[in-house]
Amino acid sequence: MENLGIYESVRQVPQSAQREIQAGRLKGKTDINPMWRIKALTEQFGPCGIGWKYTITDKRLENGANNEVSAFVDIDLYIKVDGEWSDAIPGTGGSAFVASERNGLYTSDECFKMALTDAISVACKALGFGADVYWAKDATKYTPRPERQQPNEAAGKPVCKDCGKPIYPVTHGGKSYSVAEIAENARKTYKAPLCWACMMARRKANESQTA
Repeated sequence: MENLGIYESVRQVPQSAQREIQAGRLKGKTDINPMWRIKALTEQFGPCGIGWKYTITDKRLENGANNEVSAFVDIDLYIKVDGEWSDAIPGTGGSAFVASERNGLYTSDECFKMALTDAISVACKALGFGADVYWAKDATKYTPRPERQQPNEAAGKPVCKDCGKPIYPVTHGGKSYSVAEIAENARKTYKAPLCWACMMARRKANESQTA
């Protein structure tokens, strides 16, 4: 099939599926209704399980700063083109499990569901879903805002090149990694400072390409 065929078909997001985030650190960025991706996948390839599908390859919780805990889900997305299933298209999504809020710590019982939704969106982005939103001049939830990066950098807090968020320490596999260790490991391997989640996403993408 034409190389840009799928990309051109799914690059535009209808205005009805776009929402400007009104508050919080993502204020001013664009959120895309996740059901639009499900509809677009179904339009392009057929119903879930028949024309497209995904498998969950990993689910985990990781500790962050201020007693916060994040949930992450890794998936492999597959699409059927001309009667044949594609190779795995990886996606990693995250959501807060324990978040520090004004009134104390909040625990979400939907964190893995939200992380799964995010993982599907990340995998879809590799196919071009919503490309016009991500490539536009307007800020999206994945585009770091310079005015937020500079104070973090000035304060000596590295910022992830991929997601634009500050890099926080994590505990993984029973071992704790400091901000400096995470940033330095990412620079050595990927030539850029990355947070733990984005570093794992790049590693999985590289493993998929070499498999």
